[in-house]
Amino acid sequence: MSNLGRSRTLGIDFARPEWSASRIANLRPSSDAVVAADDRGVVIAALASNMLGMDANPVAAVQATRDKAHMRGLLASAGVPQPAFRLAAHGRVPREASALGYPCVVKPRGLSASQGVIRVDNDEAASQAEIRIRNIVQNAGGDPEGKLLVESFVPGPEVAVEGMLNRGSLSVLALLDKPDPLDGPFFEETMFVTPSRHDEAVQAEIISVAQDAAIALGLVTGPIHAEVRCGPDGVVLIELAARSIGGLCGRALIFGLLGESLESVILRSALGLPGSGLDAAWAATGALMLPIPEAGILVSIEGVDEALAVPGVTGFDQTIPIGKQAIPLPEGNRYLGFLFAQGRTPRDVENSLRSAHAALKIVIQPGRTGETVESCS
Repeated sequence: MSNLGRSRTLGIDFARPEWSASRIANLRPSSDAVVAADDRGVVIAALASNMLGMDANPVAAVQATRDKAHMRGLLASAGVPQPAFRLAAHGRVPREASALGYPCVVKPRGLSASQGVIRVDNDEAASQAEIRIRNIVQNAGGDPEGKLLVESFVPGPEVAVEGMLNRGSLSVLALLDKPDPLDGPFFEETMFVTPSRHDEAVQAEIISVAQDAAIALGLVTGPIHAEVRCGPDGVVLIELAARSIGGLCGRALIFGLLGESLESVILRSALGLPGSGLDAAWAATGALMLPIPEAGILVSIEGVDEALAVPGVTGFDQTIPIGKQAIPLPEGNRYLGFLFAQGRTPRDVENSLRSAHAALKIVIQPGRTGETVESCS
């Protein structure tokens, strides 16, 4: 954090992380902390923090979270439970998937928010998915000829871990259940609810896997957001990011007696302030991300007043303007908006969110504008 005077902003270039980090490190007065809000900024934040001599993650550790294949290799070396995986060169996705055994999940190495992630159940689907994913990577500015990651599909419920690392030790802020099944072919997340309804033994295993993954990658400080699957053979690590939960989903988390926000908790911790708010999220809370039913131009979202009138619903944020383009997964990585709810129990929150969602009517017509919206993962 730094007082930038009247400007209040500093321009950086995500394509030039060292240059951007230098701009941050050379600010006067010097920054007190550097915190990234999304995947694109985590490497820059780590570089800048190291340049400033701050207590920070090693840059190599943060870079590992941005390359799914590299991450898989480090986790495998440390024995962290995860899906079986292979790297597939151009044209070899069906062969590698067949070697692993169907069903499989094919994904790009560097994208997030489930963009380009596709489940395949046979060679034909694997071949089609490879073509589609390489087009997605190219449109996102990546190398369409690069290797893709092929993983065994792990059935079972998915849980998100929101936590803070302090000298390598993980303090869990929240375990967020995902009540809707995520079985593919695409993996659009639709709901987070906390506290978790899994039994204590499963929760302890989830936390242990997330902690072991952070150690394996070399992360030591700051927020992490992990995704795990509670599979038939135990908990496995799907993803781990050196940041907090994406998009607006963090608004569903409330901490301490005064209802501190997730962002406040992260900033207080980064600044080393006493009472950094590392208390578990209170009450039962949740968020529902409005899925995009089809590609096109958003004409209207009707029934918002009715949705907000549902008991327990605390807010609605529309993140794509009327008249702008909506792109569903796997090409897109965004949502139409977010519903938020609180309740006495996680079940109450889930029911409130489902009732509010049912009250909405989304109208989309064919067309393109080239503009997308807020992501969350």
